[in-house]
Amino acid sequence: MPVPEFAPTLQRPILRESVYPQLRDWIVLGVLEPGEQLRDQQLAERLSVSSTPVREALRRLEDEGLVETAKNRWTRVRPVDLDEAEQIYPIRAVLDSMALKFSFPHLSKASLRAMREANARLKAALKKGDIPGAVEADSAFHDVYVRPCGNLELIEIIQGFRVKHHRLELAYFGSLKLGLVSVEEHAGIIEAGVAGDVRQAERRLYRHFQDALARLKIEPQG
Repeated sequence: MPVPEFAPTLQRPILRESVYPQLRDWIVLGVLEPGEQLRDQQLAERLSVSSTPVREALRRLEDEGLVETAKNRWTRVRPVDLDEAEQIYPIRAVLDSMALKFSFPHLSKASLRAMREANARLKAALKKGDIPGAVEADSAFHDVYVRPCGNLELIEIIQGFRVKHHRLELAYFGSLKLGLVSVEEHAGIIEAGVAGDVRQAERRLYRHFQDALARLKIEPQG
């Protein structure tokens, strides 16, 4: 299993808390690829920890749908299921549009500038073929309006979808063509924000998620 060559040595006082997020991030960012077998001893050696917190983390990741097991046979990264996109993207369309509506009065010139900068990073990452970088930049774009929405329950729900959504985006941003369409749609959302047109911004954001789903289903691998 090609686990990362370089990995941080985890501090024992936060051992159990540290193993899980590290493995989760490796899965979400595609470092540990869909279908890749996970051997707890090998992962433990790479992370310089015992097998116990690794096994606990893998069980937690299985509960979250990121890992799957066949009893006494293998544990592996769960393959990306594009059928999940049909469930996740429509929900994100509704929730993110709501978050944008709530945060719109608080979006300053600096906020819009942050959205432009994130969108520029997304475009640059796509052109370099840096898919994890593209996912990170896309997340930063959407965070600009999610974080200040003022509804903690809404923020928590959206963040709960982020992990699985990021895995789907690894497939989506694997296509330069699809990714650049998203860059243009982001620009349209920013344009509505500059104009102070909250209804138009909401409509464009909602349509962005719906159209992204349609594109992903047609051309999942680019």
